[in-house]
Amino acid sequence: MRAAYCPAIVFCVALGCAPPLGAQGLPRGTIIDDVKCADDPTQSYALYLPSAYSPDRPWNVLIAFHPAARGRAMVEKYRAAGEQYGYIVAGSNTSRNGPMATAAAAVRAMSADLGRRFAIDAARVYLTGLSGGARVAMQVALGKNNIAGVIASSAGYPDSRPRSSLPFAVFSTAGTDDFNYIEMRQLDRKLTSPHYLAVFAGGHTLPPDAVALEAIEWMELQAMKASRRPRDEALIDRLLEKRRKRIADASDPAAAVHLLEALAEDFKGLRDVTAEATHAKDLSRQPDVKKALARERASDDAEVRTLGEIFELEAELRDDGRHDASMARLRELLLRQARAADADTESPERSLARRVLRTVAGGVAERVDDPVYRKLLEQIAPRAQAR
Repeated sequence: MRAAYCPAIVFCVALGCAPPLGAQGLPRGTIIDDVKCADDPTQSYALYLPSAYSPDRPWNVLIAFHPAARGRAMVEKYRAAGEQYGYIVAGSNTSRNGPMATAAAAVRAMSADLGRRFAIDAARVYLTGLSGGARVAMQVALGKNNIAGVIASSAGYPDSRPRSSLPFAVFSTAGTDDFNYIEMRQLDRKLTSPHYLAVFAGGHTLPPDAVALEAIEWMELQAMKASRRPRDEALIDRLLEKRRKRIADASDPAAAVHLLEALAEDFKGLRDVTAEATHAKDLSRQPDVKKALARERASDDAEVRTLGEIFELEAELRDDGRHDASMARLRELLLRQARAADADTESPERSLARRVLRTVAGGVAERVDDPVYRKLLEQIAPRAQAR
């Protein structure tokens, strides 16, 4: 979802602008599908209150947005992590892809309602979303709203422009066959402020439950580093051991480099990570690992170039003098991607080809009205879905 503007989140509990409604007997430890906003009953959200919730202390909150207004799907994804780490999880039932005014109204009504009903820690407000919902989450966080962090799945900024620094932490996720994979890779490569990218085997979808839990645990680390929550030494040790085990289990040395670098960055200031930082540097200097890391970056750059060339050729289809040559080149490029997408064996090349085909086919109606080209894509695009 693209947008130039989204109104600020206002948590009334922080501003004291209205008397609290309270939880009003809402059950704990179970998902509630439809909580109507008191000030605007046309707006509602799915909700999970941790079983230990009490208004006697402030709680973290994770506000979620789905591109098809499936609030429960978002809450289900983070329910277990919310229960374990004390997050109220709320997913809008009205925010969806489409006019930004729809998402803006949902953000305004839902955030105000949560702030009035529940005891929320104003320093521990988090946002998450899938695809267009992730763009909504990022747009809200880009405003001056003191958002602690965003979990962005399968999409990033509303204007798709990478930033080098943000005032909030970003945990991003992407599937290997996700048509927005390269966008998430570029987002992660550009950022220097706290960030993490989790890639999983899959497509344009919410991450696996284990990655959703990892996202919340990563946010807990960032909160301690930013003094948004007290240090928990036992939790730090447990998460550090969990990350070290992942590194020990990594069979790909290039992946191990990334995991080591992330561990060193994430636990810096919390634990002595000199050994991991040194190991990452030493490993990355090994000739075979150095080549693997170079291939990884070259693959990303090649994907960007391929998409850029395809989009330029599409634009040339409108020029009668260039039409035939551009169509021939497009046919050549797309058939090459289709052959790679048809491969029986899973590989980075197959995933790249499927991503390219999905990206090109996904928005063609908005870019090109050439019937011959559209027919070509109709014939080729299904190969990106092959399994």
